[in-house]
Amino acid sequence: MFFLYVDESGNPDRLQQQHFILAGVTVFERKTRVLSKRMEEIAQSFDQYGLGAEELHGYPMWNGRYAWGKIQTKARRGAIADALRLIDGDHYRIFASVVRKEAIAPEDPVRATLKQVIGMFDRFLARRFRRCDNPQRGLLVCDKSRAEESIQAWCKPEVHQSGNMAEVPLFADSKATRLIQLADLVAYALFRKYEKKDDSLYKIIEHKFDASDGIRHGLHERL
Repeated sequence: MFFLYVDESGNPDRLQQQHFILAGVTVFERKTRVLSKRMEEIAQSFDQYGLGAEELHGYPMWNGRYAWGKIQTKARRGAIADALRLIDGDHYRIFASVVRKEAIAPEDPVRATLKQVIGMFDRFLARRFRRCDNPQRGLLVCDKSRAEESIQAWCKPEVHQSGNMAEVPLFADSKATRLIQLADLVAYALFRKYEKKDDSLYKIIEHKFDASDGIRHGLHERL
């Protein structure tokens, strides 16, 4: 089974923000522990500041907010970059949907991006089956959200139609899993590119999206 750990960046209701991003990282079931350990090692590098158990979260780490305010900018931002470099584009691949909210209005940004991410993940699984005779199922693992019930309802038709998804999305507390935290860092890298016009983090992941035969399948944009 492949897991797709998913998180968002941007507020779908905040008028001051133009973009909303949903991003995910695929991890094969036997690779979850390996990648989690690497993420944990990055977090533990802040043990000396009492932050080893702190969530690796893009916005506060980049801007030095909350507990991260005591850490120097270079160290905070360097840790984000180190985490993004763990994604190799092969064993771990990125799927992301970026929308400009005005371009899709009145459609709900969460629903629009979720539909695209599920579709891309489904096609990835189908492609592996066709080319590698490897009929793996997929499962989305999402950060807990106030819209959890709505998301479950939206996903049911997509999951039932795909044939490659094992179940509707599973929701977990991002504090409990470093892999949702990694998805958050990916989403924040994209948010900085599209909303802040800063591609410094994006450059680390720009070749890590799902792709085959030189065609990138893992990034959807509606701008």
